[in-house]
Amino acid sequence: MYLFKELLLVTTLNSNSCRACCYLTSLLCHYTAAQQRSTGDECGPEDPHDEPKHPLSDCAIKHKAIKLEEQVRDLTERYRKALADSENVRRRTQKFVEDAKLFGIQSFCRDLVEVADILEKTAESAAEEAEPSNPNPTLKKIYEGLSLIEAKLQSVFAKHGLQKMNPVGGKYDPYDHEIVCHVPAEGMQPGTIALVTQDGYKLHGRTIRHALVGVAVESQE
Repeated sequence: MYLFKELLLVTTLNSNSCRACCYLTSLLCHYTAAQQRSTGDECGPEDPHDEPKHPLSDCAIKHKAIKLEEQVRDLTERYRKALADSENVRRRTQKFVEDAKLFGIQSFCRDLVEVADILEKTAESAAEEAEPSNPNPTLKKIYEGLSLIEAKLQSVFAKHGLQKMNPVGGKYDPYDHEIVCHVPAEGMQPGTIALVTQDGYKLHGRTIRHALVGVAVESQE
């Protein structure tokens, strides 16, 4: 009704007046806005089903906290086991590398001790020939040279951790010795090593060649 009165007032003005046109436009804009507000109030909220969420109960919160604590304990235990496994792998790898450095020449040493055996037997033969009863000076010089070479070779062996066993008079050890014969126990305890037919060698405490030995046993009458 208010809008019609205003329109009637405008028609009484000069129809060619710019002021009348502006006034009419302003009235239409106010009327449209009022209609939109009225429509929005009648419709209400867009989603009447939206309701505020209820907070979790104390029981649910405690249950969730207990579950999280169990997960933390489980993950902590898994982390400790993984850490221990990693440390064991690191130690084994380190031990493997150290053994590779120490025993990398093991095969070479096995072959080299055979050369030492030949040198030792040659020196013993030269010693027998170079007895005081034999005046040959050449044999004496050969024996002295072989003795020097043998001593130098054993010194090189010791420098690199290769040592000859001296089992005579000691107890038989299957990890270090191999029995090739039995001899009567004359003045020796049964079970001890009486003689060595081939020298054994160890590389940094590890046996790389067993000593061939004869073990003393009680004589049977």
